[in-house]
Amino acid sequence: MSWYFIFFFVSGFCSILYEVIWLRLAMAQFGVTTAMVSIVLSAFMGGLGLGSWGSGYLIRRYGNRIRFPPLRLYAITELLIGVSAIAVPYFLFLGRQLLQQTIFHTSSAGHYLLATIWVTVTLVPWCACMGATFPFAMLAIRNRFDSQSKRSFSFLYLANVLGAVAGAIIPLLLIELLGFHGTLYVGAALNFSLASCAFGLTLTHIGVSRIESDPRPENRIANATHDADKRLLWLLFGTGLTSMGAEVIWIRLYTPSVSTVVYSFAAILATYLAATYLGSWFYRRKSRAQGLESGLVWAELGFSVLLPFLTVDPRLPLPVLLRLVLGVVPFSSIVGFVTPMIVDSYCLGDPDLAGDAYAINIVGCVIGPLLSGFLLLPLVGERLALCLLAFPWFIAGFVFAPLQSNGKRFPRLTGYSVLAVSALALAVFTEGFEEQFNPREVLRDNTATVIATGSGRSKQLLINGVGITSLLSETKMMAHLPLALLPHRAANALIICFGMGTSHRSALSWHIQSTAVELVPSVPALFSFFHPDGTVGLDSPLSHVVIDDGRSYLERTQEKYDVIVIDPPPPIGAAASSLLYSKEFYAIAKERLRPGGILQQWLPGGDAATQASVARALKESFPHVRVFPSVEGWGFHFLASMTPIPYLSASDLAGKLPSYAARDLMEWGPASNPQEQFGIVLSHELSLDALIHEAPNAPALQDDHPVNEYFVLRRLRDPAFQRVFLRRLLGRGGFDHY
Repeated sequence: MSWYFIFFFVSGFCSILYEVIWLRLAMAQFGVTTAMVSIVLSAFMGGLGLGSWGSGYLIRRYGNRIRFPPLRLYAITELLIGVSAIAVPYFLFLGRQLLQQTIFHTSSAGHYLLATIWVTVTLVPWCACMGATFPFAMLAIRNRFDSQSKRSFSFLYLANVLGAVAGAIIPLLLIELLGFHGTLYVGAALNFSLASCAFGLTLTHIGVSRIESDPRPENRIANATHDADKRLLWLLFGTGLTSMGAEVIWIRLYTPSVSTVVYSFAAILATYLAATYLGSWFYRRKSRAQGLESGLVWAELGFSVLLPFLTVDPRLPLPVLLRLVLGVVPFSSIVGFVTPMIVDSYCLGDPDLAGDAYAINIVGCVIGPLLSGFLLLPLVGERLALCLLAFPWFIAGFVFAPLQSNGKRFPRLTGYSVLAVSALALAVFTEGFEEQFNPREVLRDNTATVIATGSGRSKQLLINGVGITSLLSETKMMAHLPLALLPHRAANALIICFGMGTSHRSALSWHIQSTAVELVPSVPALFSFFHPDGTVGLDSPLSHVVIDDGRSYLERTQEKYDVIVIDPPPPIGAAASSLLYSKEFYAIAKERLRPGGILQQWLPGGDAATQASVARALKESFPHVRVFPSVEGWGFHFLASMTPIPYLSASDLAGKLPSYAARDLMEWGPASNPQEQFGIVLSHELSLDALIHEAPNAPALQDDHPVNEYFVLRRLRDPAFQRVFLRRLLGRGGFDHY
């Protein structure tokens, strides 16, 4: 049996590795949007469910006709999963090429419709192979270890979840060293090794020569129609829906604490999976399934859904990791306990019924994120969304409680009542993150929770609790500097990342067409909060706001621009931010520049390797690049063009400003006139080669190797980083504060 534990540990590791990397590759090809994330995850989970159900059906229908050891079926699926690591990136790239040729003029909705079809067709067959591993392995166990087969699902589930914990952490280090494709090759090698070992075991084990069906399948399947078994399936569906739906809400709730870097999301996922493993391990330690008819266990599950209310309350001074542990572990451990218990109780070792049961659980896992992300969060917010996910479990606890006919009925009802009252107290007396800001405007959509707060020059924009921008002169300079350096009069500009709308407003002050692309739909709606007295607003006929991924928009549009302003969301290591710094992105952007046009890339700091990586990517993409420090003294303005960028004086640049543009530039200073303002920037121009020389071994930033996002190994060699990172991690700072 130890072989099977190893198989499913490695398989669980590879499945999370593939899920993480395929999601990133899909976003690089089709856009960094909530829709694309949902598409990929739904296709992944849907494929698992289809494979689990389909393999169970095949065993039930055709098992007696196949005359070879059952373990070979498992070996074949692992072989195909290994092939997927190589095939999926190719098919995703091919899909992008086909979409560019066939829907170049289509709308964003048309783009994502076709992208959905392509991603689904690409991922589902391979993910179905992953889902088929459970029934096939259970069949092999039943034929070889009949005495241990009744709880074989929980045994494999335990190993799979433990491997998934490793898969949430170790690939982050591999990606930093090998890139996405190199890490996929590691996963493929592991799957090929599993296939070889499993096939080898079929040659050394003498015994079963054909697949044998359970001699009692008809009786067991008939019993599955009883109300008790139907209730088990509903519980399985509910645990899948609640766990994945809650995970989407956790990301919103905990982002203010852990931030948006990839390590933050990995921390949430690893905590969830580790707790699930602990719950499954505890169930395996029990001699038999207990507690499914207890109302208390379901009330405990409902109460644990609401624990994040307490751990994210800003009034509670808790370290980041402790917030995660207290908020995520209780719920996840209960789910890890009851899920394999339910499947074992339902299937009793039958792989066909296990396939059906696991598929039902996965259907819930598919619906949960869609329900939370596209319905509950936009309509009712994080707090009420968690309440709605918890409420059915209290109903289940109330329904099951009367079933306790032994002497423990009264204590269990008392425990149920205490949990219900405690849950109500959590919902009523805790505070959400946004409640600490006053004044504030809060908007929610299927992408993010957006907060506008502050007054005067202290106004601030927060997305999912992360400070994105404030009223800074830098955001004005992002538009005015490249527009003033143009060798010809500008006709239009493109602003990627709307933010407060400051750069867009500055571009409009030149009386030119300005298009601003913003990923979060609610952000442009707050423009008037930040600029109530603006001379130029979004209602100008020159203003165009597009809700889309900036890179995806650039690929689809035929428009060419005199200036393209790139202002990626902070922090510098934000997940997927590299897609707006990479060589592949610059290859797209320079195709959308008019002759003589200028691309402005804002880089808000970062370590030497990140700065050198971005600088090298620009140098290898454009023949002419200039670098200027910011007005405020932090960050860099990179200006890149296919033609020489004129060397003009500060007075020359100031003289090119229209009157509205001059007033806009000086609205917040810090200098007293436009000439001095430009002088601050021009007098400290930096050498591009000098930035690269600070980290000469840093590669040019590419989609496959996002240096800015994956940094732990190189920064752990920095003693200063070690001290600050550990202090922040154990204190109130997030994973990006160093």
